[in-house]
This record gives sequence, structure tokens and C-alpha cells, in this order.
Amino acid sequence: MKSRLLYILFILTATSLFAQTPDSLNVSREEVLVVQDTINNKQSYDPLAPSRAAFYSAVLPGLGQAYNKKYWKIPIIYAGMATGVYFYIQNDKDYDRFRDAYKRRLAGFTDDEFYGSGTTPVISDDRLIDAQISAQKNKDISIIVSLAFYLVNIIDANVDAHLSQYNVSDDLTLSPNLYVDPISTQANYSLSFKFNLK
Repeated sequence: MKSRLLYILFILTATSLFAQTPDSLNVSREEVLVVQDTINNKQSYDPLAPSRAAFYSAVLPGLGQAYNKKYWKIPIIYAGMATGVYFYIQNDKDYDRFRDAYKRRLAGFTDDEFYGSGTTPVISDDRLIDAQISAQKNKDISIIVSLAFYLVNIIDANVDAHLSQYNVSDDLTLSPNLYVDPISTQANYSLSFKFNLK
């Protein structure tokens, strides 16, 4: 009888261990909301953007700045190049006036605009030669200024495209500090600069 009792007890515990009812299973469904991190919104690095911006500026000055969305630089570029062209044209006209007057004097005429109304010229022949040299030098400088603005336009577009992709951390702070020295009890003023590269 004792063995029967153990046998029944064994069967009851075994069936209760292995028999599972639907109520005994706890199935839970968990919903998770995934939020995109807006603090570290990193854009992918485009290695061709600087060369593309430089090419655009070389083809049409100011187009690289428009590609970089720095529209305020375009009038500065065109103003610099136009100033160089304007002074080149003005100095070329002056050079032609001085050269024509000097050639007429060498031919024996005394009716140029720099001769005046008397018998002696107001501006001498040597001064006309100096004026031609000065006007030629100013023409060359005007060409250099225009080319310099053109080259700066290309370099600026390239550098700006490089730097626009550079991620600067928000942990860049500059704050004043007041520190009291415990030994001398004197206030020490300082400037704290925090720069965090990630």
C-alpha cells in the first residue's frame, strides 16, 4: 500500500509539473518606442564636395559659394574682380593718351592735350615717358588684383566646403572663474576654456 501511495503521489506531481494550462502561460507583449537621437545627427562625409565646389568656382566665379550656400560672398567676389577690370580699362586709356601725345611730339607736332597754349610744353617729354611707365605698371597691378580675387574665390570655395563638413562639438565654452587662494586669501581671476573633441 505504501508503494501504491507513492506511485499515485508520483503521478500527480508529474502530471502537475508537465501539464500546463493556457492560463498558466503568461505571454506579454511589450511595445518599445525608438526615438532617433537628434543630438548626434551626423551627416555622411562627402570627400568630393571640396573639389566640386572648387571646380564650380573655377568655371563661374561665385558658383562654388552658391554650392556651399554662402551667398553673401558672391557680391564681394564680383566687386573685387570688377574693380580690377575697371582700373585696368582706366589705366589703359591713360596709357594710350600719354603714348599718343608722346608720339605726336616725336613727329614734331605741338597740338597735343599736354602741350598747352604757349611755346613751351606744360608737361615735358620725360614726364610723358614716366606717365606711360606708371600707367603700364598700374595696368599690371589691376590684372593681378582681378586674378587674385578669382583665385581667392576658388580657394575659399574649397576650404569652406572642407570646413562645413567638420563637426565642432557643442562643448566649447569660455567662462570666467574666481578662485580664492587659501594661503594668501587673495582672489585670483582666470578665464576657463573648455574644448571637447569627440
